[in-house]
Amino acid sequence: MVQITENVIRKRAEHNNCEIFSLEELSLHQQDIEKIEHIEKWCRELKILYLQNNLIGRIENVGRLKKLEYLNLALNNIEKVENLQNCESLKKLDLTVNFVGELTSIESLKKNIFLEDLYLTGNPCTQFEGYQEYVIATLPQLKWIDGHEIEKSERIKAMQEIEEIRKSILTQQQSYLQKRLEQKEDFEKETKEKNQISDSDKSELDEESKQKKEEEFWSEKVDYTPESRTLIQNKLQENREKTAETKFKEPTNEKRRHRLFNDEGNPMNVNEAKVDFTLTETEDDCSLILDVACWKYLDTSLIDADVQPWYVRVTMKGAILQLVLMDEVKPDSSTAQRSQTTGHLIITMPKLYPPPVPAKKPNENTLGKATEKTSTERNSKYERETLEVKQGRTFFNELANITRKCDKVNSARKPVKKVEVSNSPDFVDDPDVPPLI
Repeated sequence: MVQITENVIRKRAEHNNCEIFSLEELSLHQQDIEKIEHIEKWCRELKILYLQNNLIGRIENVGRLKKLEYLNLALNNIEKVENLQNCESLKKLDLTVNFVGELTSIESLKKNIFLEDLYLTGNPCTQFEGYQEYVIATLPQLKWIDGHEIEKSERIKAMQEIEEIRKSILTQQQSYLQKRLEQKEDFEKETKEKNQISDSDKSELDEESKQKKEEEFWSEKVDYTPESRTLIQNKLQENREKTAETKFKEPTNEKRRHRLFNDEGNPMNVNEAKVDFTLTETEDDCSLILDVACWKYLDTSLIDADVQPWYVRVTMKGAILQLVLMDEVKPDSSTAQRSQTTGHLIITMPKLYPPPVPAKKPNENTLGKATEKTSTERNSKYERETLEVKQGRTFFNELANITRKCDKVNSARKPVKKVEVSNSPDFVDDPDVPPLI
């Protein structure tokens, strides 16, 4: 038996931020619920309630839902319409495919003045002669019955013949209830006979006998009653549990582990931990780098790294990640570091035979020296003259020497000849025009 708990309702209230006190719509269909409980205490603001396809046998504990407008109880085990008088706002009631045989119980809906739509399709009472006329006359507030819109002429005719129809309904109802009582007695008797087999006898049955009994259960013809429906649902639930136990059975110690080496003794690629990783080379192709996405909050003491010349192995809580290397590496020079932010494990493995370093170009040193020499000469050429006075010399002697050097430089320079530009043929020497300054 599945009970309605607070956790069950909160899971169904995800659209309302898991808040149940202000919940306006709740769906609890296909949950094998056998009893309505707690909803009227926790969800006072409900307007829509879905309880279809369960094992509910009675309408109860909904009287405090004053704002409830739509109640869906289709595909349940309800045999009587009751306890809905206080649902003042109820507009639609769906009781499709139930076991309502006591048709006169719908008279309790007279106080639900806003009820407009009622579904009773698939119930035993719909087989009664005059069923629809009786419902239309008993509940004048209805506008729809079993998806059919009630016309004014149908209502007038039903009101005129209500007395005769009611007598006929009572007779048919009494006959059905007597038959229903016999069904209950027969079911209880058969259940007692089947339960006479003790648990010890059941355990002695072999697999073939159990399979045979399973086939007999499903091939047996029984009346469609609330008891048979509950029995079938319980059997289905039992089979689902057995399947789940077989599917999710805990692994034993005899579980086969992955092979780390083949028959020839060569290492194999294994990823028992099922973690992401990348194996790359450095830019100079001198080392291999393995980046393992270890679980971020896994303690480093639970991680073991083993580097061998041709393979590397990382063990995390007993789960192994082993990779075959493309080049031979130096295990002694390898390093392993753990990132404090991401938790990744970085293993750097220098190659035993790294690629040779490319030789420098032949003119590279010469060009470098020439460049240095040129820059030195340039600096010395334009080095500024200082006015420092050496010992044993006077300031005036030094100043004369500097002046002499400047005269030599100026005399060494060739004089620049001025080139006179001849006037154009159209030039007119007008004395009134002032000269250009």
